[in-house]
Amino acid sequence: MSSRRCIDDDILTVLWTQDQLSHKVEDIASQITHDFSSSSCCPVIVGVATGAFLFLADLVRNIKLPVTVDFVRAESYGSGTVSTGVPKLSCDVKLDVTGKHVVLVEDIVDTGNTVSRLISYLEAKGATSVSVCTLLDKPARRKVHFELLGDGKFYSGFECPDYFVVGYGLDFNEQYRNLPYIGVLKPEIYK
Repeated sequence: MSSRRCIDDDILTVLWTQDQLSHKVEDIASQITHDFSSSSCCPVIVGVATGAFLFLADLVRNIKLPVTVDFVRAESYGSGTVSTGVPKLSCDVKLDVTGKHVVLVEDIVDTGNTVSRLISYLEAKGATSVSVCTLLDKPARRKVHFELLGDGKFYSGFECPDYFVVGYGLDFNEQYRNLPYIGVLKPEIYK
């Protein structure tokens, strides 16, 4: 019987602990609750699968308003560590977003390609406004300046240094999503 390595051993350094993530999610949820508390219609929270699922689950549990939740799937990395630059939508939203305020929830915004494509997609679906809520923002890699729709806002948790990070939903080759923290993956794992 072979022994399996512990996934924690593949992490070079932890950037944000479970407690830091929890506090940041509470802060962002509080901002969203405040911003939408005077709105006549509740926001539609659309998570970008699969990376945002843990962040989205914790986020909606902390938003103190009635919300609806849906997912869209956009793939831009495949099994690599660099975005292809051409995100592919492979799963449509099921909820009708016509005339609604949408909060698009991402795990990480780096090049801006995926977010830009998804904002256009939600606009074509009839959304009145699109806000972007990302746990990690990596502006050093930004290639596309995206514009929010209507009265949309940009909610951001942490500014991420230009490292390949995993954990709390973020993956490499569909692994490491289950880490309760976000850390830098050792380069020998993905090279």
